[in-house]
Amino acid sequence: MTARPSARPSRRAAAPARPATLRLAAALAAGALLVTGCSSSGDDEPDDTAAPSSESSSAPSTSSSTSPGSTADAGEGSGDFPRYVALGDSYTAAPLVPETDPQDGCLRSTGNYPSLVAAAIDGTALTDVSCSGATTTSLVGVQETFDGQARPAQFDALTEDTDLVTLGMGGNDFNLFATLIGRCGQLAAEDPEGSPCEDADLVKDNVFRQIRGQLAAALTGVLDRSPDARVLAVGYPQILPAEGTCPDRIDLAVGDYPYARDLNERLDAAVEGAAKDAGVDFVDAFAATEGHDLCAEDPWINGRTTLEDEALAYHPLAAEQEAVAAEVLAVLGQD
Repeated sequence: MTARPSARPSRRAAAPARPATLRLAAALAAGALLVTGCSSSGDDEPDDTAAPSSESSSAPSTSSSTSPGSTADAGEGSGDFPRYVALGDSYTAAPLVPETDPQDGCLRSTGNYPSLVAAAIDGTALTDVSCSGATTTSLVGVQETFDGQARPAQFDALTEDTDLVTLGMGGNDFNLFATLIGRCGQLAAEDPEGSPCEDADLVKDNVFRQIRGQLAAALTGVLDRSPDARVLAVGYPQILPAEGTCPDRIDLAVGDYPYARDLNERLDAAVEGAAKDAGVDFVDAFAATEGHDLCAEDPWINGRTTLEDEALAYHPLAAEQEAVAAEVLAVLGQD
């Protein structure tokens, strides 16, 4: 996929989690897959309102861009990508993989893919503002984390001198994942052998069109703020299996597995479409995680039980973050 032309020369192209962290993680897992209730966007029905761009809600927040556990204000490195900014939700933050600051309401880990990418490229200084529960609205507005902390707009971390940006989000918009894990799980208890979630038609077709549009506008907003940066849209992994079930790992009716898998695929396709619309590169995490969904023999996505120093419930394990980091490096020509 062709990256947006840049004025710069072309580039090829803490301590273990404490009980406090585990209490936070348990609260997250009980609420929904990606803490949508704590984000600044809680739309039940999609509409055609404007998505984040350089002309929407672009005033900087009054808060500092630093937060516990982040590497904000990390300075400037000396390599191909001296200043790297990571934007995203909990599939970027990667709670508990393996270390998470218990004071960090975003549950951002030290082993997430942005940290691995930065460590692999000599001379790269990372500013990671990814946050669990983030939606595209969190890019331009203050996000309140589930424990009541306020986090500034993620776009505040971008500057004209930023060299590399990765953006991975979309699953929290319109409560998509909260519906899949929360509401679909409730319906499964009432009809475990049927397809109650699909029958209820809880996720409308236009949700994915809306997510694609909002992400495309967000990526354009990144390019407006950091015009010389290499910008990558990072897709979602394979969370649900193409075949089979695993009732011991996820609350989902037997007949709803194909439906849930379809939602997973359509979300990832929306991210890829947004990258195409904005003219940036796409990181295919879906392909990179084939055969490692949460039902697999070797899962890279955790099931319903939060694992201390490994992963939050329904979130990536270390192997998934390593695979995504490898894909990012490959796209950048740094593999």
